[in-house]
Amino acid sequence: MDKKLIRVGTTYLPVQDVPKSADWYVENLGAKLNYMDSDKAILDFANQSFFLVNAMKNQRGNFYDASGKEHFSCTFEVDGLENLKILHNEFLTMGIEVGEIEDRGHTGRNFVFYDLNGNKFDVWSELSSEFKRRHNQ
Repeated sequence: MDKKLIRVGTTYLPVQDVPKSADWYVENLGAKLNYMDSDKAILDFANQSFFLVNAMKNQRGNFYDASGKEHFSCTFEVDGLENLKILHNEFLTMGIEVGEIEDRGHTGRNFVFYDLNGNKFDVWSELSSEFKRRHNQ
C-alpha cells in the first residue's frame, strides 16, 4: 500500500459549554485557542488540533470496555516518569480530577484525568519512539 495514514490531525471532543470549555483547556492544559463560535472551538495543544464541539447533554468521548470499565479514547505522552509525577501534582493543585499513578504492567507509568465535561484522558510517562526519532529526543 503506497498511501499511509501519517498522523492524527484533529480530535473532536463533546462539550456542553464551548466558551467555558475552551477557557478550561487554555488555562489548565496550555492550549492555544485558534477559533471559536457558538458551535465549536478549535484548539492546538499536544502537537494536534482539538475541536470542542457543542454536544447534547451527557455526551462524552469515553466508552465502556467489555468488562464494563469506563475507558479513555486518548493517551497523552510526557517525557519520563519525573515529568509524569510533576504533571500529576500540578493537576491535583489546579483541582483537576485525576486518578492515581498506575503501573499497568508495561513500560512506564500512567494516570487518568477528566476535563470539566467528564471526558476522560490518559497520560503515559513514555514518549513514543517515532516521536523521539522525528524530534531528535
